Amino acid sequence: MARKRSGHRRAHSALGIAPAPQNRYDAAGSGRRLSGWVAPGSGPNVAMSSGETLRNRMRDAIRNEWAARSAHRVWHVNLIGTGIIPRPRTKSESLKARLRQLWSAWTPYADADGVLDYFGLQTLAVKTWLASGECFVRLRPRRIDDGLDVPLQIQLLEPDMVPMSFNQTLPNGNRVRLGIEFDRIGRRVAYYMYRAHPGDDVRGEASLTELARVDADQIIHIFEPERPGQIRGVIDFASVLAKLRGVMNFDDAVLTRQELANLFTMFIKSPASTGNAPLDPLTGRPYEQSSAGPVAGLEPGMSQELEPGQEVQFSDPPDAGANYADYMREQHMGISAGAGVPYELGTGDIRDVSDRVLRVVINEFRRHCEQRQWQIIIPTICQRVRDAWARAVLLAGLITPDELADARDVLWSPQGWAYINPTQDVSARISEITSGLRARGQSITDRGDDPDDVDTARADDAAREKRLGLVVSNVEGA
Repeated sequence: MARKRSGHRRAHSALGIAPAPQNRYDAAGSGRRLSGWVAPGSGPNVAMSSGETLRNRMRDAIRNEWAARSAHRVWHVNLIGTGIIPRPRTKSESLKARLRQLWSAWTPYADADGVLDYFGLQTLAVKTWLASGECFVRLRPRRIDDGLDVPLQIQLLEPDMVPMSFNQTLPNGNRVRLGIEFDRIGRRVAYYMYRAHPGDDVRGEASLTELARVDADQIIHIFEPERPGQIRGVIDFASVLAKLRGVMNFDDAVLTRQELANLFTMFIKSPASTGNAPLDPLTGRPYEQSSAGPVAGLEPGMSQELEPGQEVQFSDPPDAGANYADYMREQHMGISAGAGVPYELGTGDIRDVSDRVLRVVINEFRRHCEQRQWQIIIPTICQRVRDAWARAVLLAGLITPDELADARDVLWSPQGWAYINPTQDVSARISEITSGLRARGQSITDRGDDPDDVDTARADDAAREKRLGLVVSNVEGA
């Protein structure tokens, strides 16, 4: 059959008939245009071999490059704000009040390092995740006699604490990959961690022989998988980090050139000497015949008479170029797009942007933030910490086993978004409520507030106004 088909092809070629085109992707071609595009088929975890280098370079960029620091700030400010708050959903008002009181008493002392409260830890965890690609949270149960209302604290650990270079097969058949131990069916059972940060070890480089095995039920691993089967995180800026470095180097070079251009420099040209001794640029005589030095200084208001035949030539360094601003704007637009941050928010440049366009841009970014809040931060950080907190409350005898489920069942409320146009936005919400498209309590929750707190505050206001005989505008129909 193969020879028969070959004969048909030769016959078609002899008759000048082109063979039928084959389905293919142009991007998969190997011609001259794409011959230099080498795309290895690395698995999701083999590709992590350069993860530590990316992580270190990203941290350096945040420390030293304003664009990286700005994008990093925009992300964590919008993802966390003042904190993502849990609101118990139990129907028992007495239990709800007790759970809220226990949570409020615990949050100031949640940090095992004694620096931040729980909501500050949320921000720091997200900062670490965005800067390093991942973050580890270790649950630290405490003894009853440690003096905490709830015997639990949490400790944030940088990904450096779990070495990616630690890989082996254990005698029980479990495998350690990138510092994480998996059982035979792929469940995480432990993490291998340095006892101190390897970058802070004053003795030198930390040794893999000093790793401590920490059970997986004590660790929360925060990262955003990009591929199925990925077990460690990679930074968001990987696709634009090299471009960011190049743009910042270019910007520094232009800045240095402009600093040099601002120096008021002149050169005095003298006739060529007929002897061997160099001439003094001011007198035209050899240096050994002059008491003056070889450099002429400039002073304000100075008038200098030159010798016959001498002339002054001022330096004329190049400027930044007419296209500098447009070039930098285009580069930062690409960097912002790769970092997932609106250009206007990352740079503060809102020229030629109408409020309608800005609303579209901000709403799209907020949708991305909400995706990360509800798919990564809330289920990975917030709810798992709440579950551990509920177990600690139970072990401390502060709730009964029947109340454990209610202690864990909460509605998480991120901080509400600020109004872009307060008049229009509030009117639109009121219209949704009055037309039945949205519940009033749901609208309050979307703002990051608790409907119970709002109603209590309104009732207190009404009672105080009535007691004082105040006449206020009627807001009940709003």
